[in-house]
Amino acid sequence: MDRFGAGSAEPTGDDLVAIEAEWPVIEAEIDLVDAEARLAAADHPSELDWRALRRAEARVLRVAAEFYARPARAVGSTVRQVA
Repeated sequence: MDRFGAGSAEPTGDDLVAIEAEWPVIEAEIDLVDAEARLAAADHPSELDWRALRRAEARVLRVAAEFYARPARAVGSTVRQVA
């Protein structure tokens, strides 16, 4: 049995609900990685590059704080855990 249930290779409905609830955090983290990659690839990062990184970092912090401030709910067998 895998983590998605009885041998299924597909996520369950509860898994999809959990992913959808966490999507704003995932999206903010993707934007942060994008800003970091632009900085890493730039020969001479501009002030705009650094500003984009700071904004992406701030967004991750804000969105994650909002997400984890919500009460944890059990969705089927999926419970949000804070490490």
